[in-house]
Amino acid sequence: MRYSELFLPTGREVPSDAELVSHQLMIRAGMMRKLTSGIYSYLPLGYRVIRKVEQIVREEMNRAGAQEVFLPMVQPAELWQESGRWIHYGKELLRLRDRHDREYCLGPTHEEVITDLVRNEIKTYRQLPRNLYQIQTKFRDEIRPRFGVMRCREFGMKDAYSFDPDEAGAEVSYRKMFDAYNRIFTRCGLNFRPVEADSGSIGGSYSHEFMVMADSGEDAICFCNACQYAANMEKAELAKPEAELPAGSALLLEEVHTPGVRTIEEVCGYLHVRPEEVVKTLIFAADGEPVAVLIRGDREVNEVKVRNYLGCDALEFASDDMIFKVTRSPRGFAGAIGIKARIIADYSLMGASAVVMGANREDYHLTHVNPGRDFKVENYADLCVIRRSDPCPRCGGKISLARGIEVGHVFKLGTKYSKAMKALYLDRNGREQTMVMGCYGIGIGRTVAAAIEQNHDADGIVWPLPLAPYPVIITPVNVNEKPLLETAEKIYLFLVEKGMEVLLDDRDERAGVKFKDADLIGIPFRVTIGPQKLSEGKVEIRDRRSGEVKTLTVSEVEAFLMERISEKCEV
Repeated sequence: MRYSELFLPTGREVPSDAELVSHQLMIRAGMMRKLTSGIYSYLPLGYRVIRKVEQIVREEMNRAGAQEVFLPMVQPAELWQESGRWIHYGKELLRLRDRHDREYCLGPTHEEVITDLVRNEIKTYRQLPRNLYQIQTKFRDEIRPRFGVMRCREFGMKDAYSFDPDEAGAEVSYRKMFDAYNRIFTRCGLNFRPVEADSGSIGGSYSHEFMVMADSGEDAICFCNACQYAANMEKAELAKPEAELPAGSALLLEEVHTPGVRTIEEVCGYLHVRPEEVVKTLIFAADGEPVAVLIRGDREVNEVKVRNYLGCDALEFASDDMIFKVTRSPRGFAGAIGIKARIIADYSLMGASAVVMGANREDYHLTHVNPGRDFKVENYADLCVIRRSDPCPRCGGKISLARGIEVGHVFKLGTKYSKAMKALYLDRNGREQTMVMGCYGIGIGRTVAAAIEQNHDADGIVWPLPLAPYPVIITPVNVNEKPLLETAEKIYLFLVEKGMEVLLDDRDERAGVKFKDADLIGIPFRVTIGPQKLSEGKVEIRDRRSGEVKTLTVSEVEAFLMERISEKCEV
């Protein structure tokens, strides 16, 4: 492609509404433009990168035995009502009506559609297993779109769905997709980690997120330095203590006047105790019913773990009215003694004794509280957020924390959708059985943005070579000097004939402008043709990532580039 013919509006100014580097550089490098909130148009350079990611995804999905389909984006409400998600999915689901007043939605995902397709076509175990995938547009009506394509409303996604006759087959399908995802992100040239994750609104019993490591990532993850354990913070486990310590304090309860003292910090300062000696009593509304969650004062509650333990659809902190109803006191003084609610406690309180707790009375706290003696806990469970000082739940090793960008998610769905939508088949004995499902998603645009977050410098994008829109840019420093332009054209045409993707910067611009643009858009190798080197029959090749410059003869250029590019783009 000749630069003079390429629709590539680059810019020097940082967009005022772009917070993340990837958003800034995708605008500045002429990759995309905003149409409206959370909706973007991809320009030729950006779309080339999108297609590079799609091609890698497609090759690896096919290699894993999945077959490509293309499903409708507009989905009838009836299917979502069958699965139960029409109401529970929430306002991210964009609902609409056609001229006949029938209800539809724009698909944020395709579990219902694919399940409907398969239940109508697959009738016997002989037709299983099946894994079907598509690369298609999704729409989620995000309340606050931000960070460019990292969290937008309309986006490209690869979603795959497996159907197996039993759990053993589903495990095989899950492992195939897990391995395929590892190959995909390795081929994209990314530094990533698969981490255990909560399944969220998709549902299912088990899932992994694939995280591209980046300081700008929205998601916090933990991982062990001694074993392979890794999880996002919502899912990260804390091991149950091996044995409950005896709670033996004989000190009697004492009610202490604590005027205006509500927070852990204030309680510790007023009563001269450590946070570990204080119990937080948090009142939640779980599907509208009050639940008291007890946790040690120096720990933070993990709401996802609480929701999963309770098995509720909706979990939120209780209102002031609910708190008063169950404790007979205002917010900030809740305790477990005499409370009118279920009580569950975090592992951190197992064996606790002589602790401080709210007295369920305004401006009062209790000291010398013994959980086993003074109130009854329904159960102890892992309900808190992991932290750096905690041991690995698998091997006891040291836990590290990092930030990551989720680019892929694999789910072990089980029968959540197939049971609700009656996706049945006849087994070897002619009996009806329910298909076992898995689903597997990759955010195409997010993968591109994550690659930029992980690969950039002060001058612009530094593409991993497999994702680069063009691996090579040929830059004659002055197109008005005939020998320079002719040599550039010669190298360009020769490389194109060899099947290489090449950009020829044939613009009548100063060399400095061309160099800046090449760095901004992140082309991995720049072939520079200047008068001094050319007088010796040589050109310069600069590696964008390392900054290394090689001086080669014109005849050596092809072999050098072919070797460098092939070694970094091997399938």
